[in-house]
Amino acid sequence: MTIAEVEAAAKRLLSAFAATDTDEYFDCFAPEATFIFHSEPDRLTSRAEYRALWQNWLEDGWRVAGCTSSNAHIQTAGPSAVFSHDVETVIEVDGTEETLHERETIIFTRTESGSVLAVHEHLSAAPASQKGIS
Repeated sequence: MTIAEVEAAAKRLLSAFAATDTDEYFDCFAPEATFIFHSEPDRLTSRAEYRALWQNWLEDGWRVAGCTSSNAHIQTAGPSAVFSHDVETVIEVDGTEETLHERETIIFTRTESGSVLAVHEHLSAAPASQKGIS
């Protein structure tokens, strides 16, 4: 796993998320991927479970209006890598926008077919002050 491969995989995932492109976004995750979101009470234990939740959000009028990644850090570990960053997301629900400040960690791995997919995502609220985060 190279830094360039992780950067490309993260860019693809973030671009699809920012565009609310459901199919492209979920193609960035392995079927067995898990998800921990501070806004959800339980761990999501598969891509299909997260996609069902995403579909509910869409049906409620939700969409991503903007997404900016900053302060990215990549740590490779054999066939896997940890991508972490600060993320500012503007979501819109029925015409009302809200800006979220969060930190995210995504674990990428190389699949048997050679592609690089996310196998875990952890999203947390950013601290009130970003001072000291690097």
